[in-house]
Amino acid sequence: MTTTLAELGERALVERLTRRLPAAGGTVVVGPGDDCAIVRLASDAVEDLVLTSDPVIEGVHVGPGDLPGAVGHKAVARALSDLAAMGAEPLWGLIDLVAPAATAMERVEAIYEGAQATAARYGLAIVGGDCARGTLLELHVFAVGRVPRGTAVLRSTAQAGEEIYVTGALGGSLAGRHLNFSPRLKEGVWLRAQGWATAMMDLSDGLGADLPRLCVASRVGASLRTEALPIAPEVFAHPDARDPLAHALHDGEDFELLFSVAAERRAAFEAAWRATFGLACSRIGSFTAAAAGVLIFSPDGTSAPLAGGYEHFKR
Repeated sequence: MTTTLAELGERALVERLTRRLPAAGGTVVVGPGDDCAIVRLASDAVEDLVLTSDPVIEGVHVGPGDLPGAVGHKAVARALSDLAAMGAEPLWGLIDLVAPAATAMERVEAIYEGAQATAARYGLAIVGGDCARGTLLELHVFAVGRVPRGTAVLRSTAQAGEEIYVTGALGGSLAGRHLNFSPRLKEGVWLRAQGWATAMMDLSDGLGADLPRLCVASRVGASLRTEALPIAPEVFAHPDARDPLAHALHDGEDFELLFSVAAERRAAFEAAWRATFGLACSRIGSFTAAAAGVLIFSPDGTSAPLAGGYEHFKR
């Protein structure tokens, strides 16, 4: 009997494919399952390399009418956001281009100008790539970063009782935020270097999808407060039939950092953040025992399981 990807969904697909990949060991420090893979080139290496790849596909991640410079920016910034989630400093990148033969060269050049500008802004050197003909415009970015040995922040290291934080604001990607976001690299490096974040990931599919993934990886539950969620102004500037909270939880492509901080360090962390960054950072809940599940609480005390967000193949 044939099983389609639509029947499986993205999560089950990834689980089935990664079963075939080698587990961590030898030069592989962290394999599949986090924002990036981590490799160590030698047993005495003082740094680990952090590896990620991300696609941008016309009709899925961008539209044919989107400005080409914004398309190039998004392609590179998505990969940079993955590096930020590990607290990594960018090093090198590769870009593969797939495009129909009828694509205007001027559009391709403008896309690459946008990609290169973003890469240069964040210290990522684009060192090559490849191209091929296809039915849709696609950009596939592979990026490499570095962290001091053993210091990358993972999804799998949150503990019950720790506080949950998110940078910036959530929602609004459907109103265009997904094309002009800033990867939180300096914030991610700072959170790692200062030892504040005990676990971290970036929000690419929406809090409703990504927080449960972090909880599964760390074997914890979570309790969120609806009134604490920072909702992007674009959500209110472009209202529709959906509740603003639904946008914040489920739109996806926020590319903010979701991370945990030890409860006893909460006051010190918040003071240090305010002294260092102008960017908002909101405490939205806390991690709990895994048996409690992942719940979101309304101000009246009622709760519901947290679910949703973007999942490829099921839309």
